[in-house]
Amino acid sequence: MIIVVKLGGSTLEKGVSESFVQDIKKVSENHKIIIVHGGGAKVTQMAAKLGKEQKFVVSPEGFRSRYTDRETVEIFTMVMAGKINKEIVIALQRQGVNAVGLSGLDGSLAKANRKKQLVIIDERGRKRIIEGGYTGKISEVNSNLLNLLINNQYTPVIAPIAIGSEFEPLNTDGDRMAANVAGEIKADMLILLTDVKGLELDGKLIPKLNFLEAKDALGRIGPGMITKIYAAIEAINLGVKKVAIAPGLESSPITLSIEEKCGTVIEK
Repeated sequence: MIIVVKLGGSTLEKGVSESFVQDIKKVSENHKIIIVHGGGAKVTQMAAKLGKEQKFVVSPEGFRSRYTDRETVEIFTMVMAGKINKEIVIALQRQGVNAVGLSGLDGSLAKANRKKQLVIIDERGRKRIIEGGYTGKISEVNSNLLNLLINNQYTPVIAPIAIGSEFEPLNTDGDRMAANVAGEIKADMLILLTDVKGLELDGKLIPKLNFLEAKDALGRIGPGMITKIYAAIEAINLGVKKVAIAPGLESSPITLSIEEKCGTVIEK
């Protein structure tokens, strides 16, 4: 199987866990794995050290995202593609996993359309249109590069930065990056690892949903989970067979997700 794993930033706050690395090593013996990671909290921490205040906005659909101006995208690129990406690569290499650190800039791995404008909900609950800054929506993924790596026993580790039409770095959502990578590479499974047990509705964990049930649930989901459900829907629309939203802080989270023993599984 080809498996794309999105490692959420919330699971990286204390560094790359030994359990995650050992699980990757075990699973990679029988499957091809691509890792996409987040790390927004560390970007915010570094920005604070550099004296750059971070602004977050909310879309009418409920997405909460970082407003990315020129200075912020430079910090975002430095932390994501530099510090976090290489920490993951080193942790995997230490355990014998031949990881390769990439961002969407490398080999034009991920191209994106820069958002010229953003529609947001302001503090008074009103819709406003603001300049888009350096945020992008994925338009193309270089599957040839990814296939070249995974077919030669490398494990790509991808930071969620895309390249724009003017060769500028663009901040992209990590979950949506993972969905597009999984769809383009024709992955058998996308696993979105986070710091919660899975999708909960009315206080109950939902172990399994089909595609239509996931779409129907969107209006009942908070801002932390809605991006993951959208990413799951997007991945399935792109041809991915199965998506799991699973607790990344559990022991062996990838193995358990493959076996459908944790989290929420969404299938078409």
